[in-house]
Amino acid sequence: MPIGIRPINDFAFKKIFGSPANKLALISLLNAILDLSRPIVDVTIENPFNLQDFRDDKLSILDIKAVDQAGAIYDIEMQLSIFSGLIQRIVFYGCEIYAGQLRTGDDYSGLKPAFSICLLDGVLWHDSEKVHHAFQFTDRESGRTLNGTLEIHTLELARYHLEEKDLPTASLLDCWLFWLLHAHEYEPEELLRLFPQAAIQHATQTITRMAEVTEDKAMYDSREKAIRDQQWALNASRKEGLIEGEIKGEIKGEIKGKIEGEIRMIRLLQEILQVPVSTESDFEGKSLEELRNQTAELQDRVRNRQTS
Repeated sequence: MPIGIRPINDFAFKKIFGSPANKLALISLLNAILDLSRPIVDVTIENPFNLQDFRDDKLSILDIKAVDQAGAIYDIEMQLSIFSGLIQRIVFYGCEIYAGQLRTGDDYSGLKPAFSICLLDGVLWHDSEKVHHAFQFTDRESGRTLNGTLEIHTLELARYHLEEKDLPTASLLDCWLFWLLHAHEYEPEELLRLFPQAAIQHATQTITRMAEVTEDKAMYDSREKAIRDQQWALNASRKEGLIEGEIKGEIKGEIKGKIEGEIRMIRLLQEILQVPVSTESDFEGKSLEELRNQTAELQDRVRNRQTS
């Protein structure tokens, strides 16, 4: 029977990568994403997984914050919804992570590199097919980069399409992304066969236990329901916004058409009366009612001329 635990569920993701006992999985995922010249060998998780936090529903942002042996800071989160302002939010939190190191009286030279990583179950950059984007402060002309400061990474899981047959030759990052997206579809034994990497095997054992522990499974199911409800509300809001926009657009288009019709009528009447024809600037700022009044006035003049 498939495990049935989606690793991208916020509860599951936090337990897999945010538990001190699972540091091996977190280190492996960070190294796969960042591809640093000096790989991370150890981290301290500063906001470790706590079941009580989920019971109290206090974790609105379920990020995982860790510090390595050199003091560099890593913040990684799973974002299940794409919403307006998300890019700005990602940048804001990245800057907060970097600046948050500084205390009163500290020297700026003591600031350590900060890495903000956002895994997204959706599409953020619609003009690109890339899964992974890595952002740094770089000079446009010289290409000089401010290394050792802040990096922001986004990974759009919706763009990831690696197939099982490609796994034997896949990179570590590809293996992790495939596992995150599809682990719930496999039986534990099959996952352990597909992924010989010790870190991914450790993560597989974690979600296998999660499926078997009543309290963990109940909390997972609760979070799945909350995710579905949130997505439903977001989709409903978008749909309502589209409908409202269509109605407003139809009304605006109808009014615009009526205004253009009145302008054509005014110019035609002016030609009949052999008076100067109004230019575009003459109509600027005039309401539909004002144009209708002008049309009625010209029509009266035409009728009066015909009866005289």
